[in-house]
Amino acid sequence: MLNSAPIRAYIPASNIQRARRFYEQIVGLQPVAEYAGGVIYIRGGAEVFMYPTPNAGTSKASQAFWQVADVEAEVADLKARGVVFEEYAMPGAKMKNSVVTAGGAKAAWFKDSEGNIMAVVQRVAV
Repeated sequence: MLNSAPIRAYIPASNIQRARRFYEQIVGLQPVAEYAGGVIYIRGGAEVFMYPTPNAGTSKASQAFWQVADVEAEVADLKARGVVFEEYAMPGAKMKNSVVTAGGAKAAWFKDSEGNIMAVVQRVAV
């Protein structure tokens, strides 16, 4: 039954080697296994499978997010590593240093080497 099965995230990559460099050298993920032309990462108890596909970067929505304790610190660290954050116009919310605060969370979005939208998110008291 699905209610007891783990959920796994996917990261599509049109160029696995380029994507691995981004996630391993810039983001800091460590691979745990290679499988079917892709690679598996485990972080915070969640398993992520990066797989080859020509459809990488085609979604207009976030592929995944990291739940963090301090979004501003994570954004600063990733920017120092060369990650460029997206700036979105959101009704009723303002971005400051690439971070928006709204709806009980602080969030920032970036595109990976494959054009996938990823996010870092921090819950905040409302």
